[in-house]
Amino acid sequence: MPTEEIAIATPAANSLPPNCASARAVLEQAVHQRAFPGAAFGVLHRGAIVALDAVGRFTYEDDAPSVQPATVFDLASVSKVVATTAAAMLLCDRGLFDLDMRLGDILPRFVIGMDPGSGKERVTLRMLLAHSSGLPGYVTFFRTCSTPEELLRAALQLPLEAHPGARTEYSDPGYILLGKVIEVLAGEPLDAFCAREIFTPLGLASTRFRPPAESRSAIPPTENDTAFRGRILQGEVQDENAFVLRGVAGHAGVFSNVPDLLRFAQCVLDQGRTASGHQLFSPATLALFATPHTTPDNKTRALGWDVPTAPSSSGQHFGPRSIGHLGYAGTSLWIDPAQALAVALLTNRTWPDRSSDAIRQIRPAFHDAVVESLNLPS
Repeated sequence: MPTEEIAIATPAANSLPPNCASARAVLEQAVHQRAFPGAAFGVLHRGAIVALDAVGRFTYEDDAPSVQPATVFDLASVSKVVATTAAAMLLCDRGLFDLDMRLGDILPRFVIGMDPGSGKERVTLRMLLAHSSGLPGYVTFFRTCSTPEELLRAALQLPLEAHPGARTEYSDPGYILLGKVIEVLAGEPLDAFCAREIFTPLGLASTRFRPPAESRSAIPPTENDTAFRGRILQGEVQDENAFVLRGVAGHAGVFSNVPDLLRFAQCVLDQGRTASGHQLFSPATLALFATPHTTPDNKTRALGWDVPTAPSSSGQHFGPRSIGHLGYAGTSLWIDPAQALAVALLTNRTWPDRSSDAIRQIRPAFHDAVVESLNLPS
């Protein structure tokens, strides 16, 4: 399939309309407070990129490279939407991915040998997307698994912590298994499928799993990993479980930049169409995946996507139809169809270690400043 650039007007690098200066100031202050050494961000509104800028450096050293608007970052869990959820939507449109398929019918080892009454036979693909499968939120597979095969086997053997559908528990193991489901249904590795069927059609030239070694120095490091790998992580996936999975996983592993994320967002805002009019995702499937639902434990999510629930990282002004996702390394993408608005923020807030959580206050302040400076209705 030929590459099709999303037709969005893009300002020159480091350009910023005066009325978005307050949003940049939030990030500059965050760098000063060492919440993260650098950040790139962009604002897409009504089909045009109205802000595209960057602050800070790759690290806190004075001679470190400056972050640029097109700098590539480790997306961490934003990978869940731009790769795995997007792949699920595509396969859904093609009739290969049924939300009510049982996970055990696609990955039989998930139910083989299960305890009687465990409920694992009732886990569906819809539940994996909605994080309501009953699987645990996080498991340190990397401590005992050294190969992708070992890690997948351990994930399949996990017991449920809750009855399927009874509660929402944001689950990395659930998305690890969902990534494997995509591979089985697509008949090829997740990275190859996403590159050909999603990234290339949208013109996401900087988006990929496993950046080549020669490009890694142009990517800000995420961490000085003294606990597991014993080296600085730069241009290789930070998430330990994704690392054991050789950098390609359903829950993490994608690297990208702000312009590419905004192209992806524009496709979502354009009801799944590319610039040439190719229907990458059907409007019905996009609406299905973006519709919020509430579980019996009174938590709200969409399928694969997060939605604003107070207090939200998207701030106070993103509407109830908004969808988005966060990444542990300090990344985020929020899309508001009602305001024809998308905001991408990429940082390496885990440098040099994971001790700071100041990003929790910075994200909503930044998004509020964006919306308020553009005089958009809340």
